Amino acid sequence: MSRLKPSSFLRSATVSLLALSLLSACGGKERPKADLAASQVTTIGVNSYLWRASLDALSFMPLTQTDSNGGVILTDWYVNPQNPGERMKINVSILDQDLRADALRVAASRQIAQNGTWVDAPVKAATTQKLEQIILTKARDLRRGAISN
Repeated sequence: MSRLKPSSFLRSATVSLLALSLLSACGGKERPKADLAASQVTTIGVNSYLWRASLDALSFMPLTQTDSNGGVILTDWYVNPQNPGERMKINVSILDQDLRADALRVAASRQIAQNGTWVDAPVKAATTQKLEQIILTKARDLRRGAISN
């Protein structure tokens, strides 16, 4: 039977105690809390604040397609009751999981009625910029609300 040298035994005991103390630190009752207002969200494919804000901003329009994993929202043609000779269609793309201005892209199509048919018409750049601004503001408000709760 071989005997351990005192220095070997001491080293072995020290390593064992160190490993045991590291393991006991892992057994605490407190778990780290998730940051509900994190800018990056992984439960769906895109940022949840941008997603919810986009759906909210477009809630008055009929939706034809929504894909939370791909971050795409397509609306059907919408005719404003105050202006029945014009209709709009919106395409929102959320490009990232971060809550950033460049993670959102809005495209719009516009048609006007001429001689009983719908004809494509240009969309002012300010229209899509304004909608992007509305969505970003709503998303930031949602995030602020999540932080304060």
